[in-house]
Amino acid sequence: MSENTSIPLCVDLDGTLVKLDTLHQALFLLLRQSPASLFRIPGWIAKGKAHLKNQIMQRITLDASALPYHKAFLAYLRQEHENGRQLVLATASNYRTANAVADHLDIFSDIISSSVDINMRHSRKLEAIQERFPTFGYAGNDTADFPIWDAAEEVILVNPTPSAQAKYAADADHVFIERPSLPRMLLKAMRCQQWLKNLLIFTPLFLAHRFTEAGTLLQAATAFFAFSFAASAIYVLNDLFDLSADQHHPRKCRRPFAAGDLSITTGALLIPLLVILSIALAMLLPLQFLMVLLSYYAITTLYSWRLKQLEIIDVLTLAILYSLRIVAGAVATGVPASSWFIIFAVFLFLSLALVKRLSELREMENESDPDHTGRERGYTVGDLPLLMAFGTASGYLSAFVFTMYLNSEWVAQLYSRPDLLWLFCPLLLYWITRIWMLAWRGRMHDDPLAFAAKDPHTYIVGILSVAIILFAI
Repeated sequence: MSENTSIPLCVDLDGTLVKLDTLHQALFLLLRQSPASLFRIPGWIAKGKAHLKNQIMQRITLDASALPYHKAFLAYLRQEHENGRQLVLATASNYRTANAVADHLDIFSDIISSSVDINMRHSRKLEAIQERFPTFGYAGNDTADFPIWDAAEEVILVNPTPSAQAKYAADADHVFIERPSLPRMLLKAMRCQQWLKNLLIFTPLFLAHRFTEAGTLLQAATAFFAFSFAASAIYVLNDLFDLSADQHHPRKCRRPFAAGDLSITTGALLIPLLVILSIALAMLLPLQFLMVLLSYYAITTLYSWRLKQLEIIDVLTLAILYSLRIVAGAVATGVPASSWFIIFAVFLFLSLALVKRLSELREMENESDPDHTGRERGYTVGDLPLLMAFGTASGYLSAFVFTMYLNSEWVAQLYSRPDLLWLFCPLLLYWITRIWMLAWRGRMHDDPLAFAAKDPHTYIVGILSVAIILFAI
């Protein structure tokens, strides 16, 4: 129990009670829903920060129940509230956000927030607090809170910035820190495990039996990292646009930005850094590779912005993006990829994209609100049978296309024992069928490739497939 229960405790919102900046989250949500708003923002800024906040928040509604609250600090506040202490939400956030959070938590007796004309930050917040309370405690996190802490009877630090911790930690009444390792969160946000998808860049090299050429391998490796940095930039952008949707998801809510473990500002700075690294590597390769990479950027940005919300178009886009990696490997190394193999890849990855959507719907089906719109996808649980039919058909079509590839002149020129390659067909059919059975039973991770990376059956099929190809050479 606090020793200062007789004085009111004023609590900051952004970065303190909530682990992220709600204005930044609302801004990305606005840009995704209305990209044209980007051109209106400079005019809003010119009229002041309060006007900017008001314009954004009157167009965007954040779900207060899904925001990433600082758990330990919130538990402390609830205990203080039960002990009869007066709690005041004192924030520079727009009054709409402040009211929504206060209504949801139901522990605050008063609210101090930004209005249409007044930005409640720095000295203005302090003045507003002192007008109400001659003596008060204050919980905050950054340099904007320094003058308020200096005037406060009680100092509480919540996930303090380095400068705040250096200045006030020694004399603070309470310190709450819930901040994972920054390098670990950066790697998690970049989703380096998803770089495995970019191994498709090496497939033209492997299938053309040129994987022993050091120069060509170096080109493929350069293309791999260029695509990997590009993919990470898009993953970060996608997570920033998807903050609100991810916060409603049982697993995606733990992603670094959605959980507030990595600041939205850090994400916004990380994107151009990754893009610069990607383009710099692409400049070392043929111009055609740069064109493919730029096409990848354009398509994935459109996917993050809008296409992922459109049923059918979303999965077709994913299939194209996977297949684009094969094309990238071909143009980067100068090793052509068979058109049969590219068609095979399109059907196979369309099937896997449909697995991903079906798995998400299976998860929603098991929840209390199966039609929850917070996920922001174009499907409902009623589409499950259709997705199952489309996905299995696409998977089996990929196997059929592979048999056509085996009858092509391309295979006859590359393999001395091409008949052995027919052994790959039952392996492919087994793997596709098993993936779909697991998805239908609700046992599939919502990302089938992430599932495959941990699946022993997939490794066995992969090893046998590589052995078949090597014996057929």
